Amino acid sequence: MSILLSRKGADATVTLTHSKTKNIEETIAQADIIIAAIGIPCFIKENMVSEGAVVIDVGINRVEDDTTVKGYKLVGDVDFDHVAPKCSYITPVPGGVGPMTVVSLMKNTLLACIMKGE
Repeated sequence: MSILLSRKGADATVTLTHSKTKNIEETIAQADIIIAAIGIPCFIKENMVSEGAVVIDVGINRVEDDTTVKGYKLVGDVDFDHVAPKCSYITPVPGGVGPMTVVSLMKNTLLACIMKGE
């Protein structure tokens, strides 16, 4: 995503952070678009998101939850319940990015078959 957003046409200024980035909270708080894929459940907190930001949560994590039959629930890398009220848009986990990934894979498979002539 960072490369796509940096390309001519999108011309976005992209800042890439990771779990060891110094002052990560302040850096993320400056973003208009946050794509979270850090692999830490509920890492992105309310104070790390600016008002009106777009948040795309790619993370999927299992956390223990004794109230469910399975004993766990799926959560993203964003603390959804607390962050969502600040966002202009936010993807849920589960049900956000995952279905779009499946659709993209299906589309690309179809296009590959058409190009091969099958």
